[in-house]
Amino acid sequence: MNSPNGHAVRLQGIRKSYGSKLAVDDFDLEVPRATICGLLGPNGAGKTTTIRILLDIIGADRGSVEVLGGRLTPEVRDRIGYLPEERGLYPKMRVLEHLVFLGAIKGADRQETEARAVAWLDRLELGAWADKRVQDLSRGMQQKVQFIGTVLHEPELLVLDEPFSGLDPLNVDLLKQIVLEERDRGATVLFSTHNMDQAERICERVVMIRQASKVLDGTLKEIKRDAWQEGQRRVLFAGDGDLSFLDDRSLVAGVQDNGTHLAVALADGVEPQELLQRAIRADVVVSRFEVSEPSLHEIFVARARG
Repeated sequence: MNSPNGHAVRLQGIRKSYGSKLAVDDFDLEVPRATICGLLGPNGAGKTTTIRILLDIIGADRGSVEVLGGRLTPEVRDRIGYLPEERGLYPKMRVLEHLVFLGAIKGADRQETEARAVAWLDRLELGAWADKRVQDLSRGMQQKVQFIGTVLHEPELLVLDEPFSGLDPLNVDLLKQIVLEERDRGATVLFSTHNMDQAERICERVVMIRQASKVLDGTLKEIKRDAWQEGQRRVLFAGDGDLSFLDDRSLVAGVQDNGTHLAVALADGVEPQELLQRAIRADVVVSRFEVSEPSLHEIFVARARG
């Protein structure tokens, strides 16, 4: 399962344009083995184009692609599980039959695949639907079936494009747990999302794209440490009284209302104590004041604006 170079994915100098529109510009990406890496960015940033180049669905204008230690041969493809953003199942096929078919495409043993598929369907609460046609399932259920088809053959590399889109919170948590288990099994997971909160709860590494170019690349710990050192800090704040001082943009860069408290992003160069002093001078009764590291969402917004 180990890639000789220690990386499951290596892209170097990737560039892709569609006419006058630049989709990916001079993009590098290295994903170590047995790591969960998030490819993050707003819609239209270039995430799906990057994934399609990685999987040789489309060709790059220039640059090099290495997957699982070499070129993307048919043998290497069988070691990859891919969940595209645009889901695609055969609606007339029965669910279990469809999963066995997907396993066969990857060269898996039919009997073993069927046993695994039954176990997966039971785990994702779809066991009662095994003999139903795909078209009879809800959209969320179809998405779970396609996810099963992606992991069924125990791939070394999982490439998931917006895997949590359209799922309810319970199923999002279930799929996240499965992704963590796949990592523990030794698989590498690369998934794209525009949801920073989801990525923050699961990724060890993140790569952020904005307008076709990479703006951040590193472990989550490194990125948060750098943001803190650069002065990107926030305070979790709650208090009763006149809070109009929070409108002072020389003090506060932004405020997010989280219901029970406010997440206050400090302006450049402002220390948390300055915010507390302003609250005290305004006779605010402070019930919560907690200095917190910036969220991945806040880090990305700051980079995107820069």
